[in-house]
Amino acid sequence: MELDWTYFFSLFSMGAFYRASVTVITLGSLAWSLGLVLGFGLAQAEGSRLPWLRWPAKAYIWFFRSVPLLVLLVFVYNLPQIFPATGAVLGVPFGAGLVGLVMTEAAYMAEIHRGGLLSVVKGQREAAQALGLGWWSTQLRIVLPQAFRIALPTLTNEFVTIIKLTSLVSVISLPELLLTGQRLYTQNFLILETLLAVAVYYVAIVTVFGALLGALERRLDVVRRQPDALAGPALERLRHGLGDGPLMPRPDRGPGAPPALELMGIHKAYGAHAVLKGVNLVVEAGEVISIIGPSGSGKTSLIRTVNALESLDRGEIVLFGESHLQGGAPMDAARVRRGIRRIGMVFQGFNLFPHLTVLQNILLAPGLHGQGSATEQRERALRLLDKVGLLAHLHKYPHQLSGGQQQRVAIARALALRPEVMLFDEPTSALDPELVGDVLKVIQDLASEGMTMLIVTHEMEFALQISDRIVFMENGLLQVDVRPEQLRQARSGAGADDPIERVRRFMQLSH
Repeated sequence: MELDWTYFFSLFSMGAFYRASVTVITLGSLAWSLGLVLGFGLAQAEGSRLPWLRWPAKAYIWFFRSVPLLVLLVFVYNLPQIFPATGAVLGVPFGAGLVGLVMTEAAYMAEIHRGGLLSVVKGQREAAQALGLGWWSTQLRIVLPQAFRIALPTLTNEFVTIIKLTSLVSVISLPELLLTGQRLYTQNFLILETLLAVAVYYVAIVTVFGALLGALERRLDVVRRQPDALAGPALERLRHGLGDGPLMPRPDRGPGAPPALELMGIHKAYGAHAVLKGVNLVVEAGEVISIIGPSGSGKTSLIRTVNALESLDRGEIVLFGESHLQGGAPMDAARVRRGIRRIGMVFQGFNLFPHLTVLQNILLAPGLHGQGSATEQRERALRLLDKVGLLAHLHKYPHQLSGGQQQRVAIARALALRPEVMLFDEPTSALDPELVGDVLKVIQDLASEGMTMLIVTHEMEFALQISDRIVFMENGLLQVDVRPEQLRQARSGAGADDPIERVRRFMQLSH
């Protein structure tokens, strides 16, 4: 028996199939879009620390991934028999089909989103928190764009699956492609020709929308983009238009001015392991303090408590005379964020936002916090880039820069909020030796401008050159607080119990 090709080709001029195609596209697109949004909410709930959010989300995902879609569609369509008020939506085949598809797809989308969310490293959220971004801003500006880009290939595949699953809605008499074909071949018995045409319609829909989503994926893939650096006259014109006012607030060192930071009785433990055991430290405005000590002594944990990246178990942190953080007390999130905006943080691993250009990284926080007009924010960002020697690279993405360049961008990003205190967590330890000098030069320039700084570092010679005081930590305590000249003038050969000699030996070993 031969196929009736004339009949087969006639099906591509039949209005019923085009109307059915519109139904498939509309139903599939709505189910995908709504499932995308609801699935993201479920993924967030599933990853929550709150049991009353986490367990219902897990139960929903388990149940709707287990129930066959065909069974769910029939149940939803007949639900108005139990709850008549739902008839306006669920009594209509399109409405019932959409609800059934969304309920199922939200569960599958949640697991896709969860994979995307898990791929966004913790440092991205910490960088957002250090810039004073709230939970919603962090999710919308930092986490979601990265998670969506990573999950997009799988989400595209899920769109294809949804388009094909719309054929099951024929069970509740929605005139989509399969049902339209069935009604035809029950009249003329040309089953193969009709189903072949139905398959072609599905392939065409999947091909077109797959290509569109593929184009979106390529557009969001910043790795494919070529480096774009300014050079020559264009760079000079841009630099020529920049102002020359002060970039950083001057520290108030007048009589009666409070210290920039007061750390009083800081305790912090991870489980049974105490990392900070009652640290006390006063940092005056304009001081540069280097924190040194062996690995595991609590250096990084200490500065992370200052901008609330780690909570306090006990103790209090006072910022310019105002209580900033208290251990064991409920935190006022708005007040803490206001304090954090006065503190800049530069991480060991850079933590630049990979989906944003260099300029966008710097502009993000000032824009969200409304610090001046858009023109003022842009001029300040450009001046900061010029200050760190990277104005020519403003349109590049982080992956297009060297490690030293990325760290200098991270410093400029932190400075964009005009902080009064800067925290550096081993800013050069992730760099190749030849890249260290450029980063240290930027920090040294900040010190000469009077910026208050706490620096965790293993660069001992640099610490001696730049610091007003060097603090030695060991076993979760500040063992020695000494000025560099005291270390230089101390006599060698002092007893092993002499604290300054202990610091000198450590610096020699580390050097």
